[in-house]
Amino acid sequence: MIRTPLRPLARILSARNRGENPDVIERENIRLRNEAGRDKARLRAEGRLLLLGVLFVAAFGAVGARMGLLAATVPIEPEVSVGGNSILAQRADIVDRQGRVLATNLVTHSLYAQPRLMVDPQGSAKKLVQIFPDLDEKRLAADLSGQKKFLWIRKRISPEQMQLVHEIGDPGLLFGPREMRLYPNGRLASHVLGGASFGREGVHSAEVIGTAGVEKTFDGWLRDPANNGAPLQLSLDLTVQSTVENVLAGGMKLMNAKGAAAILMDVHTGEIVALASLPDFDPNTRPQPLVKGDPSDSPLFNRAIQGVYELGSTFKIFAIGQALDLGLVNPQTMVDTKSPMIWGRHRIRDFHNYGPALSVTDVIAKSSNVGTAHVALMIGAERQQAFFRSLGLMEPVALEISEAAAGRPILPKRWPDITTITTSYGHGISDSPLHLAAAYATMTNGGTRVVPTLLKTDRVQKGARVISEETSARVRDLLRQVVVRGTASMGEVPGYSVAGKTGTADKTKPNGGYYDDKVVTTFASIFPSTDPKYVLIVSLDEPVETSGTEPRRTAGWTSVPVGAEIIRRVAPLLGLRPSVEPAADAAVTLAGN
Repeated sequence: MIRTPLRPLARILSARNRGENPDVIERENIRLRNEAGRDKARLRAEGRLLLLGVLFVAAFGAVGARMGLLAATVPIEPEVSVGGNSILAQRADIVDRQGRVLATNLVTHSLYAQPRLMVDPQGSAKKLVQIFPDLDEKRLAADLSGQKKFLWIRKRISPEQMQLVHEIGDPGLLFGPREMRLYPNGRLASHVLGGASFGREGVHSAEVIGTAGVEKTFDGWLRDPANNGAPLQLSLDLTVQSTVENVLAGGMKLMNAKGAAAILMDVHTGEIVALASLPDFDPNTRPQPLVKGDPSDSPLFNRAIQGVYELGSTFKIFAIGQALDLGLVNPQTMVDTKSPMIWGRHRIRDFHNYGPALSVTDVIAKSSNVGTAHVALMIGAERQQAFFRSLGLMEPVALEISEAAAGRPILPKRWPDITTITTSYGHGISDSPLHLAAAYATMTNGGTRVVPTLLKTDRVQKGARVISEETSARVRDLLRQVVVRGTASMGEVPGYSVAGKTGTADKTKPNGGYYDDKVVTTFASIFPSTDPKYVLIVSLDEPVETSGTEPRRTAGWTSVPVGAEIIRRVAPLLGLRPSVEPAADAAVTLAGN
């Protein structure tokens, strides 16, 4: 910038020539320069004030717009926040097929002490015992007064208990946030859910890990942050599960049984809609497992999956179905049923004497051991074993639950002809009710292999073909005859065309042999038989029906009525409409005096 000199030489010389004072010129130039500076500074200040005004208007406009937006929106309750470190690895919920919660999380707190910070250990111990009566005051006082640096008092406390402890006011009593697994339905589906407990311990947090059931199987998935909190959806239906458990519990009590199990499964998708085992437990307060004695005496024992039993006459349909598929017999083929059947030193008998021969249909309807044995001998040991293997009866079921591996079938060490005979009617081979459910679904759904699942799916399984569709239809007809005029006559449910097979097997002793007065009874059923949708397995451990003059232990008197009542209750819940059956022809009956 070029500045004007205060004493320009030309003007100075001209002023001197005119006799004027040159200092006046300098003072005039100074005045003009100062005025120019003031004008420039004023313009700069005005620009700054304008910019500041614009910023104020924008800021207050944004605040006003935000306030207007908040005033126009629906009020939302603020989220509760807690102090301390956040809980790590939030565990995902478990829901049923309708999205209803089976297992969720609850934020709670733990109570611990740092004895070195305690002001009044004795007084605090006395007050803590008043809040937690199960604590030992003398032991607690000694621990709080000792040399320990850290002491757990309670790993989980309620908000009310937390407030009471806070009111004690001792700085050595501290709280840590915890994630607690909550099962809002209590005992419902307890054997499927299993349970969870605290894993890695810490003062401010503790990770919840699965200890049994689907909680253990899907533990990694439930704790994976990559799932963004998406719930694990099971195939169970909460309403159907509740109904099955209630009816099963009533039947178990009515039949004086030691235990009971029930499985309801879709024959096409393999989805398990309900799975119950009694006695059960509350996963919120999961009991400790037994360390000695019979594992089945523990409520933790899952009879539907871990319980491996001789399932008796329910196996007969496998021998007959295989023979039909091989073309060895047809439903009208007459089979030798002379009892007893002598095979070496063994005698095979029927529950009743059915005469010299029965048709294949009647062998199933009347449940003839002898008739089934003759059919099994037609098949032979090698083909029988291959068929059992194709049905999944010779290996654990690959179900998404940690206990499934324990349901390993008990198979004969050797397979001579007598084993072929006994296994054909369910003796000498032991499987779980879950094995039976999968096998019956395979036999009746058109003949393709079905693998049970606890996860919701809409996909129909396209497994390997085990029997032809024609044979599967014949099998359904045979099972229907068992309910219409056979050993499962109490299983009829009007409108739902129930088909099934009974099984009564003597219970094995722990050291070998069989009990004389203890049995395991099973009713394996499908409905509707014309177009099967579901398979239902009901099993009772040591039942005895005592309404008559003599105790009755067969499946027809114990498991069948329970299964029929379950179907009667759950079929409408499953969306199955009863079919209208034609009325009997009108007839006049002459009554005697």
